[in-house]
Amino acid sequence: MLAYIARRLLYAIPILVGVNLITFALFFVVNSPDDVARVHLGGKHVTEEAMTKWKADRGYDKPLFYNPDASGADKFRETIFFDKSARLFVFDFGAADDGRDIAYDIRQRMWPSLAIAIPSLLVGLLVNITIAMILAFFRASYIDIAGVIMGVVLMSISSMFYIIGGQYLVSKSLHLVPISGYDDGVNAIKFLILPVIVGLIGGIGSGTRWYRTIFLEEINRDYVRTARAKGLLESSVLFKHVLKNAMIPILTGVVVILPILFMGSLITESFFGIPGLGSYVIDAIQAQDFAIVRAMVFLGSVLYIVGLILTDISYTLVDPRVRLN
Repeated sequence: MLAYIARRLLYAIPILVGVNLITFALFFVVNSPDDVARVHLGGKHVTEEAMTKWKADRGYDKPLFYNPDASGADKFRETIFFDKSARLFVFDFGAADDGRDIAYDIRQRMWPSLAIAIPSLLVGLLVNITIAMILAFFRASYIDIAGVIMGVVLMSISSMFYIIGGQYLVSKSLHLVPISGYDDGVNAIKFLILPVIVGLIGGIGSGTRWYRTIFLEEINRDYVRTARAKGLLESSVLFKHVLKNAMIPILTGVVVILPILFMGSLITESFFGIPGLGSYVIDAIQAQDFAIVRAMVFLGSVLYIVGLILTDISYTLVDPRVRLN
């Protein structure tokens, strides 16, 4: 097991280095520091003195990769790459272009994002898998056909409709919960109910169809026919055999949304006024604060790779065959 995990960790290193290099190239090679300064200062008629001062204040006046004026190891350390990208590997995110500590902002904003994402994930998995198993149990019946049609309808509607419709119906008309905002502690629950419900309804269509397809594929396997031949009830076959063997594709689907648990939802947090990491990225893009955007892109890559590694590890728990590879 330890050797298996070590291999997966070693595979992740070159991927993370590649992502870091690509991100650096997009921000500093495709767009030069002069371009970044000009965009941030907000105009075509920016003076050379203003650009020079802006770059010097934020460390953008250094060479990209190699500093010939420095000596020894400082030839590589006194560069934009070392200050802005290499330090990301030790999670030193530095300061935003407006001077704020990015790491502090992330620590403060991660909790509202998790407060929305974790209930949405857990409740969504429970509801989607339950509905999918019911449709698989009544496969090829009117219940199954109606469920598939309803799933297609739900997944065809934009998430914006659910957000705006939920705010109008639940908050503005019925006055059950606040329309937007956030509070600390227990008081945050009333602000989280509507975003979680909207996220759940918006994901039922695609989630149910995905899990239904997985269950129907497993139902046609030979081991299921053998279980039925032994006289097991259909409900017992679904829960004890089909669900267990469908865990690998289910885990694969879950890992895709693991980074969202931490990074937050851009649209949901913006519309509901949740001060999470999703709205943090939106605010940074609007303010043209590329330091924050770079840090969040790198952090998202790290979380996605960590999710893949955790998924590989979980595979060994649900499928003993993986341990042999």
